[in-house]
Amino acid sequence: MTPSKLSLALITALAFSGSIYADDASEIAQLKKEMKELRAMTQTLVEETSDLKTGSSYTTVDTEKSYSGLGSAASKVYYSKSPLSIGGYGEVMYTNNNDSSKGSTLAGTKFVPYIGYKFSDNIILNTEIEFEGGGVDRGGNAGDEVVVEFMYLDYLINKNVNIRAGNFIIPMGLINQKHEPTLYNTVERPDTEKYIIPSTWTETGAMAYGNIINNLTYNFAAVSALKTNVNGKEWIREGRGGPVERSNPNLGFAARLDYTGINGLLVGASAYYGPSTDGVKSDTSIYDIHLDYKNSGARVYGVYSQATRSSASNIATDAVKSAQGGYINLSYDILSLTSSTYSLPLFVQYESLNAEEKRADGTSGDSTQTTTMGVNFFPHEQVVLKLNYAMKSQGTIDDQITNVSMGFIF
Repeated sequence: MTPSKLSLALITALAFSGSIYADDASEIAQLKKEMKELRAMTQTLVEETSDLKTGSSYTTVDTEKSYSGLGSAASKVYYSKSPLSIGGYGEVMYTNNNDSSKGSTLAGTKFVPYIGYKFSDNIILNTEIEFEGGGVDRGGNAGDEVVVEFMYLDYLINKNVNIRAGNFIIPMGLINQKHEPTLYNTVERPDTEKYIIPSTWTETGAMAYGNIINNLTYNFAAVSALKTNVNGKEWIREGRGGPVERSNPNLGFAARLDYTGINGLLVGASAYYGPSTDGVKSDTSIYDIHLDYKNSGARVYGVYSQATRSSASNIATDAVKSAQGGYINLSYDILSLTSSTYSLPLFVQYESLNAEEKRADGTSGDSTQTTTMGVNFFPHEQVVLKLNYAMKSQGTIDDQITNVSMGFIF
């Protein structure tokens, strides 16, 4: 072999061996990368398996999700990665009235944990325990109450039919179901959803719910009926049964329809009917129409509701026969115009309410008009600081009320 041919052979051999070496190095690098990814996946699987065994949950609140009309935190168990789910909300509120006789109030701390558990993919327990006004001390002297706000079991069948049994929230209005402080703008809940739809309103019974068609949902419940032998502006609110023991309860019914076929829109109606015999036979009927629409940084929501009671004159000569009220809230998040991750919605709300619109003796109570302006600041989507100023007029009484609060969900 000539020197030139030998040189060519050596060059070819070296190039071939270099190519093999380069291919081996590339494959080794790729294998190392894949092994690293596999180790990460294995660790994730180990952690998730551990969660399932111990019941620990690292599921965070998804503020964009709501299950069957519930608030974000109350819906948490339905999306939890493990059987046990713990969530909740809390708030602290300060109120100052320009009327010196009414003064100011620092409301006791409200802390409300949700505890949920999945017995299976189809059977789910959901509970709400409320510590109102800081709870009650061992002497029973402090705070307002400690109560199981709701406790029910869901049996999930399919998207069209599901069954709920126990003590649950009556599916009416907007804030009754979504009463977590990050979900509405004002510090205090609107009076319409306090005196006509008596939030938070729970009763014991059974409910079917699901989709009629895509974007059209229904609820139909048979529950313990409201008491009717109550008078004054809180005649509905004081008639609630809640989770406490009831003697000789009657059967009431609640129904709801909601349409969500347009992005950002919820619009619907709900109704309640219940007969009651608290010494005097009487029937109570309530209905509402509701709307909640979000588009970029803008939001508008509101409720109009009416209530009537039959045989009011048999209860008392001045017993309330009917009530009506409604509110509308408009807001815009000014930080949505920037690249900020915070939110700063400014809002205005107008409300008109007459909880004693007609009495059995032909008289009526004074209507109340309230205009509220304010701002919410969200340093995190689950944390809100609120400030609002309300101008309330009822007959000859004019109040200017300033409210400040801190709230959160988890």
